Amino acid sequence: MNLPRSASLCLLVPLFFGCHTDGRRVGPSVSPLTASQSNPRDERVLFNAVNPTTQIRREWLAPPTNFFTLGPGDTIEIELLGQPASLSSALVGPDGQIYYGLLNGTFVWGLSLTEARDLLENNLAKYLRIKPEVSVTLRGIGSRKMWILGSVQKPGVYPLGMPMTLLEAISVAGGPLGTPGSSEDFADLENSFLIREGQLMPIDFLRLLRQGDLSQNIYLQPDDFVYLRSAVSRGDIYVLGAVAQPNIVEYRPHVSLLSAISAAGGPVEYAYLSHVAIIRGSLAHPAIATVEYNQIVKGKALDVTLQPGDIVYVPFSPYRKLEQFLNEILNQFATTIAVNEGRNAVVKGAGPITPSIPFSPR
Repeated sequence: MNLPRSASLCLLVPLFFGCHTDGRRVGPSVSPLTASQSNPRDERVLFNAVNPTTQIRREWLAPPTNFFTLGPGDTIEIELLGQPASLSSALVGPDGQIYYGLLNGTFVWGLSLTEARDLLENNLAKYLRIKPEVSVTLRGIGSRKMWILGSVQKPGVYPLGMPMTLLEAISVAGGPLGTPGSSEDFADLENSFLIREGQLMPIDFLRLLRQGDLSQNIYLQPDDFVYLRSAVSRGDIYVLGAVAQPNIVEYRPHVSLLSAISAAGGPVEYAYLSHVAIIRGSLAHPAIATVEYNQIVKGKALDVTLQPGDIVYVPFSPYRKLEQFLNEILNQFATTIAVNEGRNAVVKGAGPITPSIPFSPR
């Protein structure tokens, strides 16, 4: 579904973090009374601060022990030692096979380079009087990649052929955008994120990149999606869920909940309007409030003045647990941004980058 707001961000919908409420009030917001409201209740919007229950695991901070294995999209270079004319490149196909010399097809998917070399030597020995010595070198990685997009110097899709930390990955992409010698940030680190297997990881990018907190510096896994959000979009308001046109609403002074939802086409027919949610704060330390949209429309409750960066979510059904509700909203938000940014990267041709230092089992 295409979302209005220019062509840069189509869909939007939320991110992860299993949480628990601690009952604290965070920045209560009082909305101004409008002329169209008659006898509204004098009430405040209570934001519940939540803390992630999913903590960074110790094993995430240790380099993975599993060796690189071949998969579809990888390119290897094969040579019979002592026979320079035998040098040839082979691409691991979608079926996991490579084709070399007299061999009809050799299945190497899931094999290490050493295992692939041994298999080729054994198979070629069936056609040669003397068992050959084979050299296998990795020349291109297409099966294991990481996505580093957003406000970095060189956004793109990068190969992940060896253990790499989050800081190293961001460095490979040139680091966050910014003015040299200046403290000015072009990345909104409080709302940057990492998605793994469809779930938001509990990484605080501000602590990692500005405070040097290495407890946030986890090792990446294949298909991890790292997104440094642009500071330009810091003030945008996101309206998601059961509305006619989920959209980004540009922040302006005194923009209200009613006007933001109206800008997104209004609620759909089966929207559940008693638990409209407002998410406020950073992704690492979010706060959530739920309001009765129906009461506001009827003039029985005050409209809510929104703040820059708020996420407004109109649900399709009531929630049971506030923490789970927040988790669903944030996951949907981040995943949708990832899908759209990833699609844009593919359209722009940000394909995997060939590793600069190939390695061989010998």
